[in-house]
Amino acid sequence: MRGSVAVEMAAPPERVWALVSDVTRIGEFSPETFEAEWLDGATGPAPGARFRGHVRRNGRGPVYWTTCTVTRCEEQRDFAFSVGTAGKTINTWGYHLEPSGEGTEVTEWFELADNPLNRLYWRIAGRARGRTNEEGMRTTLERIKAVVEA
Repeated sequence: MRGSVAVEMAAPPERVWALVSDVTRIGEFSPETFEAEWLDGATGPAPGARFRGHVRRNGRGPVYWTTCTVTRCEEQRDFAFSVGTAGKTINTWGYHLEPSGEGTEVTEWFELADNPLNRLYWRIAGRARGRTNEEGMRTTLERIKAVVEA
């Protein structure tokens, strides 16, 4: 109930970090989340900061808002956030940045929370959703790469 995609980028970690940790720019990169905004007065990434994302599932629909909480925020290294409702995590998404030669290896990952409903969902739709997530992560990372390498 997890997956990841890694892409090598010819840019230093600080340039990549500026994009992956700025949720207000996610609409430029993600094929599903087309906008996001910080909540509760937050203006940037920090552990516990909340934001909401406007999602078009599978790039087609349905369209909905989801609330996220930053769970990891190690500058130029790790940025992760949980997606959930009523204090329950549904899944977690994140980015790991690893300096590599003259650039950065960037890994985007997701992990569904381990609960009976998610296990059933993954059993029924896991392969298809896993492929969709991997394609979406690759698209997101390639779009970020195009910006940081420009």
